[in-house]
Amino acid sequence: MFVAATGGISPPARKRRGSELTFQEREEISRGLSKGESQRSVAARLRRAVSTVSREVARNGGSSQYRAAEAETAAWLRARRPKVCRLAEEPRLRGRVAFKLSQNWSPEQIAGWLKQQYPNDDRMRISHETIYRSLFIQARGVLKKELQAHLRTRRKMRRSKTASTEGQRRGQIVDAVSISQRPPEVEDRAVPGHWEGDLISGSRNSHIATLVERHSRFTMLVKVAGKDTNSVTAALKKQIMKLPRELRQSVTWDRGMEMAQHKAFSVATDVRVFFCDPQSPWQRGTNENTNGLLRQYFPKGTELSAYSQAHLNKVARQLNERPRKTLDFRTPADTLYAGVAVTG
Repeated sequence: MFVAATGGISPPARKRRGSELTFQEREEISRGLSKGESQRSVAARLRRAVSTVSREVARNGGSSQYRAAEAETAAWLRARRPKVCRLAEEPRLRGRVAFKLSQNWSPEQIAGWLKQQYPNDDRMRISHETIYRSLFIQARGVLKKELQAHLRTRRKMRRSKTASTEGQRRGQIVDAVSISQRPPEVEDRAVPGHWEGDLISGSRNSHIATLVERHSRFTMLVKVAGKDTNSVTAALKKQIMKLPRELRQSVTWDRGMEMAQHKAFSVATDVRVFFCDPQSPWQRGTNENTNGLLRQYFPKGTELSAYSQAHLNKVARQLNERPRKTLDFRTPADTLYAGVAVTG
C-alpha cells in the first residue's frame, strides 16, 4: 500500500532542475540527429553548450540510437537518488537520537535538546521532522522500527490529529469558588505553587489523580482507591502535604464531584481550590496536555489500580526530566527548583 510504504508522509513533488534538458529539447536533439545534423549544430539551435548535448547523446545510446522518450525516462530514473539524511551520515547523532527515543522523548524534545546541548556543532543538529521521517519511512534504514513504540501516540504512520469531547453531566458542588476568582499571580504563571488537577480513568472503574504545577509543568501522580470524594481528597491531601509550604498555594479542578469535599481539603492543607466553568477543559490546559502525555504510559483501557505509588512516582520522574518546548526545552524539574530558589 502506497500510504503505508511512505509512513503516512506525502513524498515531495518531483521537480526538474532549471538547467535540465526539457522533453521538447530532447525531441529537437532526436530530430536533428535523425536528419544527420551535427551535435554542434543542434546545440547552437537550442542555445545549449555543445558538451551538454554530447553528454546527453552519449549516455543514451549514441547518435544512432538516441530516442527522446527513452532519454526522458532515463533522466527521471537517474534523478531518483534521495539525499542521505543526517542520521545516516552521523553515527554519534544517530546514537543520541535513538537513546532519547528509547527514553520516551518526543522528536521535538530531542531536536530542541540537541540545539541547546551542542550549540556550536552543526553535525549534532537535526529537525524533529527528519526524526519522524526516519522512523516512519523504514526504507531509509536509519532508526529501528521498534522505536516507534516509544512515541506518545504509538501510531504506525503519521496522520493529523482530531479530537472531540462530549459534555458530561456534573453534580452541584457546594460553595465552589469559580476560576474567575483566581488571583492574577495564578493566571500569569509567574509564581510556583499553583496546580491543576484531574483524574485519568482506566478499565474496571480505576483512576489516577494527576497534579500539574502551572509555572513549571511539574507533574505528580497520585494513586487513589476510587473516584469517590473521600478517596480522592484523602489521597491528594497526603501527597500535597509532602510539598514545601511555598508550593502549596492553590489547585484548579474541573466540576467533577470527586472534589465535593474541597472545603475540608482546604482546611487540612491550606490550599485553595478553584473550579473551572462547566464543560471548559481548556481552562486547565496544562493538565489536559499532561494527561495526554500520560496516555503513553497508561493507554486507554489499562487497569490503573494495578500500579503502585512507587511506579507512579517513577513515571512522574521520567516525565519531569524530559525537556519541554514551552519551557524553552528546560525540564519541569529544573524549572520548578529554579522557581522555588528565586521565590525562597
